[in-house]
Amino acid sequence: MKNVFVSKWGIIGVGAVIGIGAALLQYFGNPGNMGICVACFERDIAGAVGLHRAGVVQYLRPEIIGFVLGSLAAALIFREFRPRGGSAPIVRFVLGVFAMIGALVFLGCPWRAMLRLSGGDFNAVLGITGLIVGVWIGTRFLKKGYTLGRANRTSTAAGWVLPAVFFGLLLLLLIYPQAEGEAKIGVLFYSIKGPGAMHAPLLISIIAGLIIGFIAQRSRFCTMGAFRDLILFRDFHLFLGVAALVIAAFVANTVLGQFSPGFENQPVAHTQHVWNALGMVLAGLAFALAGGCPGRQLFLSGEGDGDAAVFVIGMIVGAAISHNFGLASSPAGVGSNGIAAVVIGLAVCLTIGATMKPLKAGA
Repeated sequence: MKNVFVSKWGIIGVGAVIGIGAALLQYFGNPGNMGICVACFERDIAGAVGLHRAGVVQYLRPEIIGFVLGSLAAALIFREFRPRGGSAPIVRFVLGVFAMIGALVFLGCPWRAMLRLSGGDFNAVLGITGLIVGVWIGTRFLKKGYTLGRANRTSTAAGWVLPAVFFGLLLLLLIYPQAEGEAKIGVLFYSIKGPGAMHAPLLISIIAGLIIGFIAQRSRFCTMGAFRDLILFRDFHLFLGVAALVIAAFVANTVLGQFSPGFENQPVAHTQHVWNALGMVLAGLAFALAGGCPGRQLFLSGEGDGDAAVFVIGMIVGAAISHNFGLASSPAGVGSNGIAAVVIGLAVCLTIGATMKPLKAGA
């Protein structure tokens, strides 16, 4: 059966669905210009299970669960569930940690950077510029032979581990639903104010996540990959999907009255431009070295990629580190230790890019 999602109009359609879906999720209750943000939502999940105690960002986001389970469904239906792993997992974990640190200095993943722009937040221009620079640096390493090695086929059970974990999180969300004014229900933590307290209804969120996970797995949608392919090969295919996301979200935000242009007073954003840019340079470089944006890593995890799963866990741990050690930004500006973390992260990622090369024969 022909996969229409990988065609030109297929990827445009997927981008448009994500953009409109994100605008609608914001309309139904998700934070401003954050209908979907993989980094922010994984940060909220880390808080929900107690990995950090920042009370304003704790909620077990159903969209992320839906991404993994929707991708799993697509992979199983179309026989693309291929358990694999073993491609420098510890390096991928470290890249996931620093990708999250960079994203939380900017306050958003590549998806949210595009959605912030479509909502009128001009600070996103700095973030997107930084993302492109980070990906460009990553492509320089790729041209010089950078590699994390080849993944190997592994047992079917190994491919089910991360989807099973996320299904378990969904069960926890159903067993311990949020109660008004309660910050902790059973084993889960809930925000009672701030971005974590803002969310669309559970059913809407999980359905949106499942749909996006399904179509993104079929289309190979990836924001980092869009810029990488454009830089390396002058290939516009994935970029068409990203452009469609921005345009569709802009139109939807305008129709829904959610478009508010400017730099100041944007939701969950700050105006320290240098660190908006450098935070995303770090994130973009980490995504390029890991081979996919945070959304793509979730979709790969759903189809059995254990290396992508390690990156996802790295991002969740990175979120906990960011909030436990004062690295994450807030609308007031960059966290107390955020600048140092970006500098260290850039040094680590540049070292990884320069040193991870194929082994010579007989080594």
